[in-house]
Amino acid sequence: MKILVDVPVEPAALAALEKSGPFEIDVITPPMETARPLDAARIADADVLFCTIPPTNFADLRALKWVQIASTGYTQLLGLDLPARGIRATNCRGCFDVPIAEWNVAMMVNLKRDLRQMIRNQDTAVWDRSAVFQHEIRGLTVGLWGYGGIGRETARLARHMGLRVHVLTRTGTAGKRAGVYTVAGTGDPDGTLPDRVFGPDETMIFLPTLDFLIVALPLTAATEGLIGERELQALPRTAFLLNPARGSIIQEKALLRALAEKWIAGAALDTHYQYPLPASHALWRLPNVILTPHISGSNLTPRFQERLWDIFGQNVGRVLRGEKLLNVLTTAQLNGQ
Repeated sequence: MKILVDVPVEPAALAALEKSGPFEIDVITPPMETARPLDAARIADADVLFCTIPPTNFADLRALKWVQIASTGYTQLLGLDLPARGIRATNCRGCFDVPIAEWNVAMMVNLKRDLRQMIRNQDTAVWDRSAVFQHEIRGLTVGLWGYGGIGRETARLARHMGLRVHVLTRTGTAGKRAGVYTVAGTGDPDGTLPDRVFGPDETMIFLPTLDFLIVALPLTAATEGLIGERELQALPRTAFLLNPARGSIIQEKALLRALAEKWIAGAALDTHYQYPLPASHALWRLPNVILTPHISGSNLTPRFQERLWDIFGQNVGRVLRGEKLLNVLTTAQLNGQ
């Protein structure tokens, strides 16, 4: 089996992979996160491609049977006709569950204690010990719209901190998540942590129960613009909104109105409508908003490479044993449905 590696190398993981089977491993140096052609003769007989973005001459990978990508999003694979060519694809879902869940917890605490205003006070030498800065989150209710890996790890942390956990999901929470990479000791493998679970037809029952709403959904044709004025007005005026998922899941104009007109108490936003967010955008000037530049989970996360190579190493073992791969992308996903 010839493996073509076009991602940064984790030396220990590469050494373990080299010892684990009869592989020919070809490492592209330097790896690239932009589309560009690779030498056609060099890649023609590769069985496996481990990359972030496939080469522009993807058609020259004539022997390819499986592609592992170093991202959770997979739009770079659309239009390559992978199902028609019989090529399997897997992503790195699960690598970011821990850092994004920790961002969620940090933002809940910071929003509830109004850390932004405390920092403004520090910058202007204002001594203010008002009660607004002394709230706690224990006993409050966090709502997770979506219950994949990020939602499950957030639920685990939230329960340890004494919050109630409500979940809105299309598929329920019971049963084990088969075939998905999970960092050992994290998440909610049996789906037993939520205090209440709501179905998709119970959105307007779910939202009024919350002190925090965390968007934990992938961006798809079905979720783009899913949250608008109706949903934001259903939240209590004391509630906070957190979006580490994708900006466009929430309608931009509706969000700006909700924050400016105080339909909700505030928001923490790690994903945005433009990259980088222009200095002229109104979100920069709203005092009840914490903005972070899409860093809740990224490939600069300290353990990203370790976890990415762990997924790949496990999947190589599964190929050798004839087992189902982790994080398989479905035919519908690869066809953009």
